[in-house]
Amino acid sequence: MLDSINQDADVKDRAAGAIMGAFIGDALGLGPHWYYDLAVLRRDYGDWITTYADPKPGRYHSGLKAGQLSQGGILLHLMLSSLIECGGYDEADFCRRMDEEIFPLLNGMPVNGPGGYTQQSIRDAWRKRVQQNLPWGETGGPADTTEAIGRTLALAVRYAFQPQEMATAIISNTRLTQNDGTVVALTVAYGAVLGQLVQGNKLDGNLSNKLLRLARARKLPFHTMAHTDLQPPQKDRPLENGYFVSPDALLTPSYVANTAVDPDVRIEPAWKVSMVYGMTCAIYHQLPAAYHLAARFPDDFESAVLHAVNGGGENQARAMLTGALVGAQAGLSGIPGRFLEGLHETDMLQRLAVDVAFKVGALPAAADGGDQMHH
Repeated sequence: MLDSINQDADVKDRAAGAIMGAFIGDALGLGPHWYYDLAVLRRDYGDWITTYADPKPGRYHSGLKAGQLSQGGILLHLMLSSLIECGGYDEADFCRRMDEEIFPLLNGMPVNGPGGYTQQSIRDAWRKRVQQNLPWGETGGPADTTEAIGRTLALAVRYAFQPQEMATAIISNTRLTQNDGTVVALTVAYGAVLGQLVQGNKLDGNLSNKLLRLARARKLPFHTMAHTDLQPPQKDRPLENGYFVSPDALLTPSYVANTAVDPDVRIEPAWKVSMVYGMTCAIYHQLPAAYHLAARFPDDFESAVLHAVNGGGENQARAMLTGALVGAQAGLSGIPGRFLEGLHETDMLQRLAVDVAFKVGALPAAADGGDQMHH
């Protein structure tokens, strides 16, 4: 009995750690965001960024203060509020919040809106929804960023023990702003990885095998080959509707994790992961870098997020994604206090994180007769 109570506490610690790790990563990137010239980044912020910093005048988030969230963090906050108040993912409620709380503050321009900057996919959705009056569901666009991961990581945490529900919710929510099939597959794969870490699994060479087993059991919507040995397949299995074309997005995490601990493969210092995998916003640059840092520093939250931020480029998304993955491994208890203390509205954000953590592993509200007791 005691073991299961401890285990339950560990799961909640990891779940809350994942959420707070994402908020911290987002806020750490606010000042030094999008410096592609690392000499200019070092000139403005010194050789090693260690904490939250004000954006410089004329930069992307100028006017905001150290420790505040960008729009990515604000949208994660919105998702968490919806999850808590509805007891689970309710797309109509999420869309209503976007219509009422976010879209009225946008004008279609990039350097504008809550958090000081609005990403392309959100601007596109705003145009379709507000200017063209299209219904939600016809609002997604082709952007190849990690924009949707920033908010759907909350779904990955909430449904960490329910991979089918997780995948369904993440696919549906991602398509509200991003509808490229490869981007959606990579977004779901990240969520599946984060869910495994919240459960207590490690980001290592074996994680992809666990994910593939879930796919073969039809618990994750990735098409898998019918054969498992090296013989050529005797018959083809047609691609079913609703399944991603291949399971390759599930293989990346273990490939990257293996190289992160391989003595023959060295990225030194670790912040140069941004230069190896790519500094831009593209999801196929961001995910390998985040997986690498999270596998290399599984218990060292500070090193992971600071190397993510100090790599320049789209360091805010890199730090947010890395922060969630490492926060899920180290737990909220493993996040240094100074990162929590320096975060704007930290008490409210921690309350949200803990509230969602209390629901992890629980059945949806309708099935369990309402909310579980809060401690």
